[in-house]
Amino acid sequence: MERSARGSAREVFATFLRLGLTSFGGPIAHLGYFRRELVERRRWVSEAQFAEVLGLCQFLPGPASSQLGFSLGLMRAGWLGAFAAFVGFTLPSALLLYAFARVLPMVPAAIGATLVHGLKLVAVAVVAHGVVGMARQLCPDAIRASIAALAAFALLAFGTAWMQVLVVIAGGLAGLVLCRAARAPRAEAPPLPHGRRAGFALLAAYALLLALLPLAAAAFDGAIGLAWAFYRAGALVFGGGHVVLPLLQQALVDPGWLTRDEFLAGYGAAQAVPGPMFTLAAYLGARIAGGAGAALALGAIFLPGFLLVSAALPLWRSLAAHPAAARAVAGVNAAVVGLLAAALYDPVWVSAIRSPFDVGIAIIGFTLLAAWRAPALAVVAWCVAASFAVT
Repeated sequence: MERSARGSAREVFATFLRLGLTSFGGPIAHLGYFRRELVERRRWVSEAQFAEVLGLCQFLPGPASSQLGFSLGLMRAGWLGAFAAFVGFTLPSALLLYAFARVLPMVPAAIGATLVHGLKLVAVAVVAHGVVGMARQLCPDAIRASIAALAAFALLAFGTAWMQVLVVIAGGLAGLVLCRAARAPRAEAPPLPHGRRAGFALLAAYALLLALLPLAAAAFDGAIGLAWAFYRAGALVFGGGHVVLPLLQQALVDPGWLTRDEFLAGYGAAQAVPGPMFTLAAYLGARIAGGAGAALALGAIFLPGFLLVSAALPLWRSLAAHPAAARAVAGVNAAVVGLLAAALYDPVWVSAIRSPFDVGIAIIGFTLLAAWRAPALAVVAWCVAASFAVT
């Protein structure tokens, strides 16, 4: 099956803007949206390439879904494509959080809760569709299916952010030993706009900022102190999304930049918007220093993850040229399927399904995606409308 030729930054921006407007349900659900749009519909990358980059993003600290989108934009249209993917996917939720911060206190609590519940049901349908599709492609034999099952078990039994990293590593080791027949389609790999030398330079930039920003913040405070608070959170968090919240609360509430109520209000608003959870930084920065603070916070929290994944891609591509890497990648891909399967249950299923009606709503949403190939917005409309109807 042929994939389309190298594209333009304009094409990347339009595609990720659509994803940024419709990708409800949090970072795990975003992976399902990305797969449906970029692997199934547009064929920018193959299933194996998608899973390979996803496995790398799960391994690195930072916002995994945003790093994945940034990487796919980079592979599609170079550095401008990477920037276009980031802006397109991030801008809608960043702007919506401004509106939610003003409107949310005036929305009756019952209406707001039902809306959020409907969006959680969307996530059930989207993630289930992604798990089924990826399992079909990436777990074609008993060995890889078993790696996926064991990965899911480990994550459900010992569900921590560090366990995600360990599962990816263990999947790679298991694949190296057991997946003897695996072959990596290296000829299909889209070109990157930079090589290993640039990768090492980007890694050095990440480390220098991590070392120098706290010194500058101690000397000057103000805007640099704000930038350091958000850069530290983005640089040191594994698991992304909700995992970053304790770090942000410690960095912003404990020093007195924000009250606990202000912080929690922003977190509540972030649950109801599409796109990445890290755009909560725009709300928090604006509460501290207005529009300039929002822009600074947003850039600082995303920057370390993007530096890391940009550095890792050419280095990983060089490593993957070795024959043994094909087996390791097969194991990593299977582990990623297990990771998504575990996430389908917790947090997606357990936080969304409260009654048999919810199960039926999610099943219909899944059928719209899998059988009718309906657009994501139609599934959002169905799940939210049905949630209001049965409330």
